[in-house]
Amino acid sequence: MRDKNPKRQARLIGIDDAPFDKFKSRKTFLVGTIYRGGDFMDGLVSTDVIVDGTDATRKMIAMINHSKFKPQLQCILLKGIAVGGFNVIDVKELSEKTKLPVLIVVRDYPNFNKIFSALRKLGMEEKIRLIQQAGELHKVGKIWVQLTNLSLEKAKKILEIACTHSHIPEPIRIAHIIAAGIAKGESRGKA
Repeated sequence: MRDKNPKRQARLIGIDDAPFDKFKSRKTFLVGTIYRGGDFMDGLVSTDVIVDGTDATRKMIAMINHSKFKPQLQCILLKGIAVGGFNVIDVKELSEKTKLPVLIVVRDYPNFNKIFSALRKLGMEEKIRLIQQAGELHKVGKIWVQLTNLSLEKAKKILEIACTHSHIPEPIRIAHIIAAGIAKGESRGKA
């Protein structure tokens, strides 16, 4: 018999962006997969964002809040703090306006000096503040996480149920595969 523990059936949304040509693309799109824990995909939502723009937070909020799945969602899972290159997400605003905690997942510890230097060279200094306000990175197993309105203990429980086939939570992994498959004709690489 299947586990009826509601914690294992927590509704999560994992969001990732599609690959894009950084020299030619003006926009790219985001895919959000809605999962019951890490076992079953219930739905999919999408939107587009401007490459290196400032609309990611607003577009994610609208995508989530206008979804029929919104009342069931318990956490937003992001692969990194930026989509579409340097379209940096204001995770505090995302959490506040969706009324959901945000869990950012990255495979490797970011080189903040390199990132901040690139943002300064591009005249995007205001994005540094958004990255800094996302909070401390915590090592959990083989990944790093940042938390907004979520305890580390609860984040570990979410990861425990959502990481079924990889160190990356299934909602993010599948969003990555779908976005890459649509953009490139087939998926490549790891989430």
